[in-house]
Amino acid sequence: MTNNMFFIANWKMFGDLKSVNSIKKVINLSKTKKYKKAQIIYCPPYTLIDKILRITKNTKIKVGAQNCHYSQSDGPYTGSIHSDLIKSIGAKYVIIGHSENRVLGDTNQIINLKIKSALKKKLKIIFCIGETLKEKRKKKTNLILKSQIYGALKNIKKNNNIIFAYEPVWSIGTGIIPKMENLEKQVIIIKKLIINFWKLKNPKIIYGGSVNPKNIAELKKIRSINGFLIGGASRNSKNFIDIIKKTIN
Repeated sequence: MTNNMFFIANWKMFGDLKSVNSIKKVINLSKTKKYKKAQIIYCPPYTLIDKILRITKNTKIKVGAQNCHYSQSDGPYTGSIHSDLIKSIGAKYVIIGHSENRVLGDTNQIINLKIKSALKKKLKIIFCIGETLKEKRKKKTNLILKSQIYGALKNIKKNNNIIFAYEPVWSIGTGIIPKMENLEKQVIIIKKLIINFWKLKNPKIIYGGSVNPKNIAELKKIRSINGFLIGGASRNSKNFIDIIKKTIN
C-alpha cells in the first residue's frame, strides 16, 4: 500500500454551501508531507462544484461531477448537464455508470456514449461496475462485470484516464462489505478482464461500497488496489480524514 492512492468523495444528493467549509480540514491534511501524494477528489452535487473549486484553488485536491449526459453539446434535455459544461466550470473528473444511475436507465450503451463524450472533453472518468445481490447469488458476478466493462468500452481506445471503481451493488450503503479473500480475487479478475480487452498494462482499480473508518484497516490490505470511492463517510471531514490516515500509515 503506497501513499499515492485515490480517495474519491461521492457526496451524492447531499450538501449545501455550509457543508463546503468542512473541506478546509481536508485541505490542511493534503498539504502535509505525509499525505501530499494522496489523490483526493470531491464529487459533490452540481450546485456545489463551483464553490468547492474556489475553496480548493491552489491545492492538489481535484473536483468532479457525479454524472453527465451522453450528448456532447447543448440540447433539449431539461435538467441534464453534458461533459462540456462540466469541463467549462473547471472540474476534472466525472463519475459514470454508478449503480444508482443504472437503476434509472443507464444501460451499457448509454454509459458507452457518456464515456466517449467525457473523454472527448478530456475529463477523467471514474467508471463504476458491480453486481447486484441477485446476480451474486446466481454466481453471475464475473459475467456481469465482463458485460459492463466490454459494453461500456466498446469502440473506445485504451486510455489511462479511466479509473475502474468496483462497487458491489449489494454493499453500497448497507454496511456490508465482501470478505477480503473474495474481494482480493475479484480485483484480480477485473484487472484480467480489462487487460484482455484493452491490453492496458496496469489499470487503476478502486473499491467502493460502505467504506468507513471502521473497515478501512481491512480494506486497505487488498493488494493492487489503487484507492477508494467513498460515499456517506466522505461527507464528514473527520471520517474522511480518518480513512485517509488509516490507509496511509
